[in-house]
Amino acid sequence: MTRIVCVAGARPNYMKIKPVMDALERRGAEVILVHTGQHYDESMNDVFFRDLGIRPPDRYLGAGSGSHAQQTGRVMAAFEPLLDELAPDAVVVVGDINSTLACALVTAKAGPLLAHVEAGLRSRDWSMPEEVNRVATDRLSDYLLAPSPDAAVNLRAEGYREDQIHVVGNVMIDTLLANLDRARQSDILDRYGLTRGGYGLVTLHRPANVDDPGALRGLLKALGEIADRCPLLLPVHPRAAERLAELGVPGGIRTVPAAGYLDFIALQDSARVVLTDSGGIQEETTALGVPCVTLRENTERPITVEEGTNVLAGTDPERITATVNRVLDDPPPPRCPELWDGRASERIAAVLLDGPPAHSRPRPTDLVSRGPATDRQHVL
Repeated sequence: MTRIVCVAGARPNYMKIKPVMDALERRGAEVILVHTGQHYDESMNDVFFRDLGIRPPDRYLGAGSGSHAQQTGRVMAAFEPLLDELAPDAVVVVGDINSTLACALVTAKAGPLLAHVEAGLRSRDWSMPEEVNRVATDRLSDYLLAPSPDAAVNLRAEGYREDQIHVVGNVMIDTLLANLDRARQSDILDRYGLTRGGYGLVTLHRPANVDDPGALRGLLKALGEIADRCPLLLPVHPRAAERLAELGVPGGIRTVPAAGYLDFIALQDSARVVLTDSGGIQEETTALGVPCVTLRENTERPITVEEGTNVLAGTDPERITATVNRVLDDPPPPRCPELWDGRASERIAAVLLDGPPAHSRPRPTDLVSRGPATDRQHVL
């Protein structure tokens, strides 16, 4: 039996790892879930496990918070002896958080094959810690599991071999589609006195937006002007709570506690517009057909702009206000990228379980002949 360790560490990981675990187990693999503990408070952790039906982790590393170096180092120190004990055939890491890179580094040095879910995403912004994590994790990985063709184009441009690259689709959308009916039964609109299409939804959590008082003040100014036209609901991420309290939130913006997965999908699904700095929400709104305005200068998910409902607004307050008004006046039509069909996890399981045995597979820096560069070869 193939033994595979699946790693999760923070809220963005949970929606990505659950369908992969399920698909691997349906194919007969032994799956061991390791939670690094990068997110550990109830609002960011336990409620998501409950909502998604994720079984309790088999191992918990308890990494906790800290600087990037501290957090990465703690995860590595805890994961190394565990990997030696478990001796898996492969390790699956997802996304771009510090836990992703930490476990990738340990795996690459220990010897098991490494699979990166969401490989090839690039923002081109080296000031983002997530960009560094993505690039380094891809470099270490045997299997580069790309969510869309543009991600595969990035990988080819960076010199990865064709046998490493697999365009599998978006696992976030697997989870969304599997839970959408349940989410639509949520009573959260009634709890907050909201009506479908009668509000905008806001999320803020990236350090560049919430840790710099000047940047956050500008965003709040723009949101206050938008709220004069469309009332806004802001579930408060723990990272932003203290900063928002210090600066004060303009009228028309209602702050509420962070929502669980099902409640938050329900809020997205019924919103007139979503304003966010989150990569995952750009994807979820595209799948839901809901207009999204991204409060960043760049995105590692350009396909949500090219083939979805996402619009980049940047961080300049006047540009944000003008962009949102334009979206409210003329919402983008619903569009969804190919392979965002709820079956990405099945394709991932096929790549990991139907490929050549680990001992005969070329490693990331091996030199092998390249085949024709077509996506079709690697879409299962």
